[in-house]
Amino acid sequence: MSESLHLTRNGSILEITLDRPKANAIDAKTSFEMGEVFLNFRDDPQLRVAIITGAGEKFFSAGWDLKAAAEGEAPDADFGPGGFAGLTEIFNLDKPVIAAVNGYAFGGGFELALAADFIVCADNASFALPEAKLGIVPDSGGVLRLPKILPPAIVNEMVMTGRRMGAEEALRWGVVNRVVSQAELMDNARELAQQLVNSAPLAIAALKEIYRTTSEMPVEEAYRYIRSGVL
Repeated sequence: MSESLHLTRNGSILEITLDRPKANAIDAKTSFEMGEVFLNFRDDPQLRVAIITGAGEKFFSAGWDLKAAAEGEAPDADFGPGGFAGLTEIFNLDKPVIAAVNGYAFGGGFELALAADFIVCADNASFALPEAKLGIVPDSGGVLRLPKILPPAIVNEMVMTGRRMGAEEALRWGVVNRVVSQAELMDNARELAQQLVNSAPLAIAALKEIYRTTSEMPVEEAYRYIRSGVL
């Protein structure tokens, strides 16, 4: 793996650290590599949970690498398997992913966190989708996933003005699961990962499949799907 990604296996838990100074921004090459990591995680029967975090204590990820953009990389470039950051467009991943957000999660960095199943964040973390200021839209899941969590008024303010949301506000709105100190972040994420390992993997896979398939169904239709024996 490249210098931009550090992988650690702790039993059935895979830890992925994005390390691209100064802001852990993601270019197409790094995105391709992240996609390969997440697909390998998906297909490895020995791995049960993944944790994605950023190196350092300031940035989880600033999203799309603007230096690469200045050098000609387009916002609609091919970011590889799994879409931007390797996770935002993997729709058949039946294993849980935890985003351990250690600092700023801006733009595609926030979208990466939203693509995870759980977000544990440090108390200095903050979240924003500033793409509109650059003349683009947060189309790596931001405009799709955030409205499923937040009221329209809050979503509009975040995506149209780029307003930041701090860790405690994100916890109040249910954007994140836990807020802890920077020093406790990885231990807390690992604790959650171990709790997930202790759950039955087939049950977790079934739950993720149900969420994906029934999220837009009327309740009656969703019940019929669950009872149909497809799981």
